[in-house]
Amino acid sequence: MSHPRSATRIPRDTDKPRRFVFVLLENFTLLSFASAVECLRIANRMIGREAYAWQVVGEDGGTCTCSAGAVFALDAGLEELSRDDTVMICGGIDVQAATTKKLLAWLRREARKGLIVGGLCTAAHTLAKAGLLDGKRATIHWENQDSFAEDFEEVFLTKSVFVADGNRLTTAGGTSSLDLMLKLIADDHGEEIANAVADQLIYASIRTDQDTQRLSVPTRIGVRHPKLSQVIRQMESNIEEPVSPSILAQEVGMSTRQLERLFRRYLNRSPKRYYMELRLQKARNLLMQTDMSVINVALACGFASPSHFSKCYRAHYETTPYRERGSHATRTTV
Repeated sequence: MSHPRSATRIPRDTDKPRRFVFVLLENFTLLSFASAVECLRIANRMIGREAYAWQVVGEDGGTCTCSAGAVFALDAGLEELSRDDTVMICGGIDVQAATTKKLLAWLRREARKGLIVGGLCTAAHTLAKAGLLDGKRATIHWENQDSFAEDFEEVFLTKSVFVADGNRLTTAGGTSSLDLMLKLIADDHGEEIANAVADQLIYASIRTDQDTQRLSVPTRIGVRHPKLSQVIRQMESNIEEPVSPSILAQEVGMSTRQLERLFRRYLNRSPKRYYMELRLQKARNLLMQTDMSVINVALACGFASPSHFSKCYRAHYETTPYRERGSHATRTTV
């Protein structure tokens, strides 16, 4: 594992533990939070002293419930921090609702001190909403990428498992917290300690910020056919302006009929149907994760008219885009 020097490395008193403040948002993802804390705990054991300390806080200072239903007692509320602290916002399901005005005001105030602020899983949304990612590279869970890109055009969104851009850290969720924390530990105490922590976690494939978060197309669809994978990648990259099957076929050196047979054989559907499902999946994400109008969602997913979009959406999801938006309208916006 090699880690270049980064701005996240801060000269510090070796006798004083580096403190992480984990801010739990309602419905946070347990795996992302636990992965980060376990890295710190094991690092202390490998180093042989308390090199890291941590505190768990939240908006009300009482308890917070993760997306799996477990309830966590908090150490404190949103209190004033030291400029040496590293803040980790822990997001999860419906991060928009959990990103309250009170949280944003506190986060902006503390960030002005120059401390390091990170967002685990979907919490990049919270950092971006606070304006802390403007002009910076960031990542977020792949399921939230479409809505994030629409909401925060000033952020350079990547598909990496984690990103460290100066004093801003973001992860894609799940086990990507492990990769980020191992990088920070390596920056602070060297790669030998970071590798020892990974070994204790039985984590053999440590990823860097150059690794992408999603499985490859062949792995995701369970088929290893290079031309099929190439066509699907093209479809995924051209949602707003769909490319016709005939052009897709030409680009991989096939006839339209051969492409049809290829999709029927391996995916049991036509290229047109598969493409439509990709577009509708993005549309559903945008409807549930953004405040975009139904018309704008339709346009962003390659539909020329709202009526055609609504017809296709209902045929696939057995509900209309308007009802889908209405069923999720209870989320809080700020």
